[in-house]
Amino acid sequence: MSFHQINEADVQFFDSILSSSRVLRDEESLQRCASDQTEDLCFTPDLVLQPVSSEEVSAILRYCHAHQIAVTPRGAGTGLSGGALPVFGGIALDMRRMNRILQLDKRNLQVTTEPGVITQELQEYVKEHGLMYPPDPASKGSCFIGGNVAENSGGPRAVKYGVVKDYVLNLEVVLPDGTIIWTGANVLKNATGYNLTQLMVGSEGTLGVITKIVLRLIPAVTSDLLMLVPFRSAEQACEAVNAIFLAGITPSALEFMERDAIEWAMNYVQQSAVPLPPDIEAHLLIEVDGNETDLLYKQMEALSEIVSNYDIDEILFADSHEQKHMLWNLRRKVGEAVKSNSVYKEEDTVVPRAELPALLRQIKRIGAGYGFHSVCYGHAGDGNLHVNIVKQNMSDEDWEHKLPDGIRELFQEVKKLGGTLSGEHGIGWVQKNYMDIAFDEVQIRLMQGIKNLFDPHGILNPGKIFPGRK
Repeated sequence: MSFHQINEADVQFFDSILSSSRVLRDEESLQRCASDQTEDLCFTPDLVLQPVSSEEVSAILRYCHAHQIAVTPRGAGTGLSGGALPVFGGIALDMRRMNRILQLDKRNLQVTTEPGVITQELQEYVKEHGLMYPPDPASKGSCFIGGNVAENSGGPRAVKYGVVKDYVLNLEVVLPDGTIIWTGANVLKNATGYNLTQLMVGSEGTLGVITKIVLRLIPAVTSDLLMLVPFRSAEQACEAVNAIFLAGITPSALEFMERDAIEWAMNYVQQSAVPLPPDIEAHLLIEVDGNETDLLYKQMEALSEIVSNYDIDEILFADSHEQKHMLWNLRRKVGEAVKSNSVYKEEDTVVPRAELPALLRQIKRIGAGYGFHSVCYGHAGDGNLHVNIVKQNMSDEDWEHKLPDGIRELFQEVKKLGGTLSGEHGIGWVQKNYMDIAFDEVQIRLMQGIKNLFDPHGILNPGKIFPGRK
């Protein structure tokens, strides 16, 4: 795959449609858009463009389509699959200036936003009006809502409230040739033709550039309770997850953290507020929420009875807002803590919830066979386990050439358990060569056909998702 190399004539064109302050070639801007949070990968773009409107995005893509210039859409750069990496150089389309919340429709419980709005800021804005946008990825304080839509992000509260796709009603999208379309309608039900809205959600910036987003909201809840349960067996912690749902309880969050995960997180944030006896292998962080406090306390009592059937230590109940914040901060900092400890690779496995114990067994078996250490944590209530493989004492040779075989074997076991490659991080650049495990040739060919229809010149986020394509 070859693309046109950007020259001065191209730069002059972009200067003519954007102010020169939004056509960036300085080293700092290029390096900022050269990487995301995926391992230590770095691909430098030739140019960074910062549009402020759909019309500017349209003009950029129309020109790049005609001249076959690679374009990589970019949000906040918090992704973990290399989806925002400009692997062919070209243009990094930086969406940070399209950061307005455009309309709040309280009558219909909807909000319209541009893609560069930080997710937590959107949540706080609607909360001021008594409303709630539930999806809350770990990076919600810095990630953009547009990137969340592109990756179909989840987060801890997906177990009760669902993921991004469950809240997207309609999208304004600029296609690779510059055409601007709306994908659907601002309605809760829509059986009119193919669902282009949901096709765009999770498409990782390969089919179009999202410029406006209409989201469904729900009334805000008023109360939540939180407990941290220490288990002497990590497998038993996984077994307890399904027991909770079989008992008829749906927590608002149900998170699993291996011992290393919570220990490294405490060291990273320099807190030691959670007791960690030497025989504890894992923790479950369990939250319930709602508007009836008495009912929440009854759910907590029922949860305590369920987990007490396993080999646990003393349950920690978060008694204050500060304690809740401390526990959630530990959970949200696990990824950063692992990254600070060692070179690592993160796999975003997901299996049917009841298969979590089997998945954990396979992870440890494969790690022992290939000589790698893993730190596991994630959204256990969804069957979504993040497997952080840390390099530590592995040789460079084994890390580069032996480990990919171990990851392939891991994904094969995930598939046997009824799962798939990614629950919320996407495929992007780093997982594309494992797609043959999840899909056969016919399925991949259908997806490639969709990509070719939307983007016949292959300019938009090239090199992502599909195996064998550079």
